[in-house]
Amino acid sequence: MKKAVVVRFPGTNCEFDTDYALKKLGFDVDIVWHKQEELPKCDLVVIPGGFSYGDYLRAGSIARFAPIMKAVTEYANSGGYVLGICNGFQILTEARLLPGALKRNESLHFISKFQTIKVVNNDNKFLHKCEIGEILNIPVAHADGNYFIDDEGLKKLKENNQILLQYCDSNGDRVVLNGSVESIAGVCNENKNVFGLMPHPERAIELALGSEDGIKMLEGFKD
Repeated sequence: MKKAVVVRFPGTNCEFDTDYALKKLGFDVDIVWHKQEELPKCDLVVIPGGFSYGDYLRAGSIARFAPIMKAVTEYANSGGYVLGICNGFQILTEARLLPGALKRNESLHFISKFQTIKVVNNDNKFLHKCEIGEILNIPVAHADGNYFIDDEGLKKLKENNQILLQYCDSNGDRVVLNGSVESIAGVCNENKNVFGLMPHPERAIELALGSEDGIKMLEGFKD
Protein backbone atom coordinates (compact mmCIF):
# COMPACT_ATOMS: atom_id res chain seq x y z
CA MET A 1 0.00 0.00 0.00
CA LYS A 2 1.29 3.46 -0.94
CA LYS A 3 1.94 5.83 1.95
CA ALA A 4 0.97 9.52 1.83
CA VAL A 5 1.72 12.28 4.32
CA VAL A 6 -0.59 15.30 4.60
CA VAL A 7 1.03 18.35 6.21
CA ARG A 8 -1.10 20.47 8.56
CA PHE A 9 -0.40 24.08 9.54
CA PRO A 10 -2.42 26.40 11.79
CA GLY A 11 -5.19 27.54 9.44
CA THR A 12 -5.13 24.47 7.17
CA ASN A 13 -8.73 23.45 6.50
CA CYS A 14 -8.54 20.79 3.79
CA GLU A 15 -6.45 18.15 5.56
CA PHE A 16 -9.43 15.90 6.31
CA ASP A 17 -10.83 16.25 2.77
CA THR A 18 -7.42 15.25 1.45
CA ASP A 19 -7.09 12.42 3.96
CA TYR A 20 -10.53 11.10 2.94
CA ALA A 21 -9.78 11.31 -0.79
CA LEU A 22 -6.42 9.57 -0.52
CA LYS A 23 -7.79 6.80 1.69
CA LYS A 24 -10.69 6.30 -0.74
CA LEU A 25 -8.08 5.73 -3.45
CA GLY A 26 -6.23 3.18 -1.34
CA PHE A 27 -3.44 5.18 0.30
CA ASP A 28 -2.31 4.78 3.88
CA VAL A 29 -2.31 8.37 5.22
CA ASP A 30 -0.64 10.22 8.08
CA ILE A 31 -1.48 13.83 8.95
CA VAL A 32 1.69 15.56 10.18
CA TRP A 33 1.82 18.74 12.30
CA HIS A 34 3.89 21.70 11.06
CA LYS A 35 6.22 21.64 14.09
CA GLN A 36 7.40 18.12 13.34
CA GLU A 37 10.96 18.16 12.01
CA GLU A 38 10.93 14.83 10.19
CA LEU A 39 8.66 13.15 7.70
CA PRO A 40 7.57 9.53 8.08
CA LYS A 41 8.77 7.28 5.29
CA CYS A 42 6.30 7.81 2.47
CA ASP A 43 5.62 7.78 -1.27
CA LEU A 44 3.88 11.17 -1.46
CA VAL A 45 3.70 14.40 0.54
CA VAL A 46 0.61 16.58 0.13
CA ILE A 47 0.35 20.17 1.34
CA PRO A 48 -3.40 20.81 1.34
CA GLY A 49 -5.51 23.93 1.07
CA GLY A 50 -6.54 26.43 3.68
CA PHE A 51 -5.14 29.61 5.14
CA SER A 52 -1.83 28.66 6.79
CA TYR A 53 -1.01 31.10 9.60
CA GLY A 54 -4.06 33.12 8.54
CA ASP A 55 -2.40 34.13 5.26
CA TYR A 56 -0.71 36.95 7.17
CA LEU A 57 1.93 38.90 5.24
CA ARG A 58 1.28 36.87 2.08
CA ALA A 59 -0.36 33.51 1.43
CA GLY A 60 2.13 30.76 2.27
CA SER A 61 4.96 33.11 3.24
CA ILE A 62 5.04 32.17 6.93
CA ALA A 63 4.38 28.45 6.42
CA ARG A 64 7.45 28.35 4.21
CA PHE A 65 9.57 28.72 7.40
CA ALA A 66 7.80 26.02 9.45
CA PRO A 67 10.06 23.24 10.80
CA ILE A 68 8.36 20.60 8.64
CA MET A 69 9.24 22.49 5.47
CA LYS A 70 12.94 21.75 5.86
CA ALA A 71 12.08 18.05 5.74
CA VAL A 72 9.69 18.59 2.82
CA THR A 73 12.40 20.45 0.90
CA GLU A 74 14.94 17.72 1.54
CA TYR A 75 12.39 15.10 0.50
CA ALA A 76 11.62 16.98 -2.72
CA ASN A 77 15.29 17.58 -3.52
CA SER A 78 15.94 13.86 -3.15
CA GLY A 79 13.29 13.09 -5.76
CA GLY A 80 10.28 12.50 -3.54
CA TYR A 81 6.83 13.37 -4.89
CA VAL A 82 5.22 16.49 -3.42
CA LEU A 83 1.78 17.88 -4.30
CA GLY A 84 0.59 21.33 -3.21
CA ILE A 85 -3.13 22.10 -3.53
CA CYS A 86 -4.32 25.73 -3.37
CA ASN A 87 -2.58 27.10 -0.24
CA GLY A 88 -0.15 24.22 -0.66
CA PHE A 89 0.69 25.56 -4.13
CA GLN A 90 1.28 28.99 -2.61
CA ILE A 91 3.57 27.50 0.05
CA LEU A 92 5.61 25.59 -2.54
CA THR A 93 6.19 28.74 -4.60
CA GLU A 94 7.20 30.65 -1.45
CA ALA A 95 9.63 27.83 -0.60
CA ARG A 96 11.02 28.07 -4.18
CA LEU A 97 10.20 24.43 -4.79
CA LEU A 98 8.04 25.63 -7.68
CA PRO A 99 8.64 28.56 -10.03
CA GLY A 100 6.47 31.68 -10.09
CA ALA A 101 4.26 33.27 -7.46
CA LEU A 102 0.57 33.50 -6.55
CA LYS A 103 -0.95 36.97 -6.29
CA ARG A 104 -4.36 38.35 -5.32
CA ASN A 105 -7.08 37.52 -7.84
CA GLU A 106 -7.40 40.16 -10.52
CA SER A 107 -11.00 40.82 -9.44
CA LEU A 108 -9.86 41.21 -5.79
CA HIS A 109 -12.69 38.82 -4.88
CA PHE A 110 -12.66 35.29 -3.48
CA ILE A 111 -13.65 32.78 -6.17
CA SER A 112 -15.47 29.59 -5.16
CA LYS A 113 -17.13 27.43 -7.83
CA PHE A 114 -16.67 24.45 -10.11
CA GLN A 115 -14.30 25.32 -12.93
CA THR A 116 -13.30 23.45 -16.06
CA ILE A 117 -9.57 23.02 -16.54
CA LYS A 118 -7.60 21.56 -19.44
CA VAL A 119 -4.72 19.11 -19.19
CA VAL A 120 -1.74 20.69 -20.98
CA ASN A 121 0.98 18.11 -20.24
CA ASN A 122 0.69 14.55 -18.94
CA ASP A 123 4.32 13.39 -19.12
CA ASN A 124 4.47 13.32 -15.34
CA LYS A 125 3.42 11.16 -12.40
CA PHE A 126 0.52 13.39 -11.39
CA LEU A 127 -1.42 13.53 -14.64
CA HIS A 128 -0.24 10.49 -16.59
CA LYS A 129 -3.71 8.94 -16.38
CA CYS A 130 -5.23 11.95 -18.10
CA GLU A 131 -5.13 12.76 -21.81
CA ILE A 132 -3.57 15.93 -23.21
CA GLY A 133 -6.44 18.29 -23.94
CA GLU A 134 -8.78 16.46 -21.55
CA ILE A 135 -11.21 18.78 -19.78
CA LEU A 136 -11.76 18.22 -16.06
CA ASN A 137 -14.41 19.76 -13.82
CA ILE A 138 -12.75 20.63 -10.51
CA PRO A 139 -13.75 23.07 -7.73
CA VAL A 140 -11.70 26.21 -7.08
CA ALA A 141 -11.77 28.26 -3.87
CA HIS A 142 -9.16 30.99 -3.58
CA ALA A 143 -8.48 34.70 -3.22
CA ASP A 144 -4.79 34.53 -4.18
CA GLY A 145 -4.73 32.26 -7.21
CA ASN A 146 -3.39 34.69 -9.78
CA TYR A 147 -0.29 32.86 -11.02
CA PHE A 148 2.55 35.11 -12.12
CA ILE A 149 5.87 34.33 -13.75
CA ASP A 150 8.12 36.55 -15.86
CA ASP A 151 8.67 36.05 -19.59
CA GLU A 152 11.92 34.15 -19.16
CA GLY A 153 10.37 31.84 -16.58
CA LEU A 154 7.32 31.26 -18.78
CA LYS A 155 9.57 30.32 -21.67
CA LYS A 156 11.30 27.71 -19.48
CA LEU A 157 7.96 26.31 -18.34
CA LYS A 158 6.93 25.78 -21.93
CA GLU A 159 10.27 24.31 -23.02
CA ASN A 160 10.22 21.76 -20.17
CA ASN A 161 6.49 20.90 -20.34
CA GLN A 162 6.00 22.27 -16.82
CA ILE A 163 2.61 23.86 -17.45
CA LEU A 164 0.19 21.21 -16.26
CA LEU A 165 -3.26 22.78 -16.33
CA GLN A 166 -5.04 25.84 -17.70
CA TYR A 167 -8.44 27.32 -16.93
CA CYS A 168 -10.80 26.81 -19.85
CA ASP A 169 -14.42 26.75 -20.93
CA SER A 170 -16.37 23.60 -21.77
CA ASN A 171 -14.87 23.63 -25.28
CA GLY A 172 -11.30 23.76 -23.99
CA ASP A 173 -10.70 27.39 -24.91
CA ARG A 174 -8.70 29.34 -22.35
CA VAL A 175 -10.61 31.66 -20.04
CA VAL A 176 -9.48 34.35 -17.61
CA LEU A 177 -10.51 33.20 -14.14
CA ASN A 178 -8.23 35.08 -11.77
CA GLY A 179 -5.70 36.88 -13.97
CA SER A 180 -3.13 34.06 -14.10
CA VAL A 181 -0.48 34.32 -16.82
CA GLU A 182 -1.80 32.35 -19.81
CA SER A 183 -4.64 31.07 -17.57
CA ILE A 184 -2.22 28.72 -15.77
CA ALA A 185 -3.92 26.62 -13.08
CA GLY A 186 -1.04 24.28 -12.20
CA VAL A 187 2.67 23.71 -12.79
CA CYS A 188 5.46 21.33 -11.83
CA ASN A 189 9.17 21.72 -11.22
CA GLU A 190 11.79 20.93 -13.83
CA ASN A 191 12.41 17.45 -12.41
CA LYS A 192 8.67 16.73 -12.46
CA ASN A 193 8.41 15.49 -8.91
CA VAL A 194 6.91 18.62 -7.30
CA PHE A 195 3.44 19.69 -8.41
CA GLY A 196 1.17 22.60 -7.56
CA LEU A 197 -2.34 23.58 -8.61
CA MET A 198 -5.04 25.96 -7.39
CA PRO A 199 -8.09 23.69 -8.12
CA HIS A 200 -9.06 21.10 -5.49
CA PRO A 201 -9.05 17.54 -6.90
CA GLU A 202 -9.72 16.15 -3.41
CA ARG A 203 -13.16 17.80 -3.60
CA ALA A 204 -14.00 16.02 -6.85
CA ILE A 205 -13.78 12.35 -6.01
CA GLU A 206 -17.49 11.47 -5.79
CA LEU A 207 -20.40 12.23 -8.13
CA ALA A 208 -22.46 13.18 -5.08
CA LEU A 209 -20.08 16.12 -4.68
CA GLY A 210 -20.57 17.20 -8.30
CA SER A 211 -17.63 15.53 -10.02
CA GLU A 212 -15.26 12.60 -9.73
CA ASP A 213 -12.66 13.99 -12.14
CA GLY A 214 -10.22 14.40 -9.28
CA ILE A 215 -9.80 10.64 -9.08
CA LYS A 216 -7.77 10.49 -12.31
CA MET A 217 -5.44 13.13 -10.97
CA LEU A 218 -4.75 11.82 -7.47
CA GLU A 219 -4.62 8.12 -8.38
CA GLY A 220 -1.74 8.86 -10.75
CA PHE A 221 0.51 8.76 -7.69
CA LYS A 222 -0.47 5.15 -6.94
CA ASP A 223 1.45 3.66 -9.89
